[in-house]
Amino acid sequence: MAVKEGDKIPSASFKVMTADGPKDMTTDELFGGKKVALFAVPGAFTPTCSAKHLPGFVQNADALKAKGVDTIACTAANDVFVMNAWAKDQKCADKVVMLADGSADFAKAMGLDLDLNARGMGHRSSRYSMIVDNGTITKLNVEEAGAFEVSSAEHMLNQL
Repeated sequence: MAVKEGDKIPSASFKVMTADGPKDMTTDELFGGKKVALFAVPGAFTPTCSAKHLPGFVQNADALKAKGVDTIACTAANDVFVMNAWAKDQKCADKVVMLADGSADFAKAMGLDLDLNARGMGHRSSRYSMIVDNGTITKLNVEEAGAFEVSSAEHMLNQL
C-alpha cells in the first residue's frame, strides 16, 4: 500500500557519495528535524529525468529554500556511482542531495515502486515529489504512468 499525506516516512537507508567515498544515510538523518523536498525518478540519465525533472529542482533550489525547505533530495533506483555521475553531469551536487536506492528498497517501502522488468529495467521508483516535515509527509504528488506534471519543482513551489 502506498504512503499518503500525513504518514511517517518508513525507515530506510540510502547510499550517498561523499569526499571519502560512498556512505549510508538513513531516513532519520535525512528527514529528522527538517523540511525536505524529495523527488523520485525512475532512473538517472533517462530522458524526462535528465531534461526536465532534475534540472527543474536545480534551477528552483534557491526559491524552494526561500520558502522554508532545508534540503532538496532526489532518489532513484540506481547505484551510488551512477547517482554521483548524474549529479556531476547535471551540475547539482551542491543543490540536490542524490540518494541511491539501488535495489528500490525505499521505493518498495513507500509503496511507490514500479515493476519495469518487462522493459529490462528491473524494479524502479515511480515518479513523484513530496514535502516531508520532520519525517511526516505533508504533500505527496504521484505522477500517472508516463506523465510529468505534478512532481515538478514548479508545482511544489506553488504548494509551499
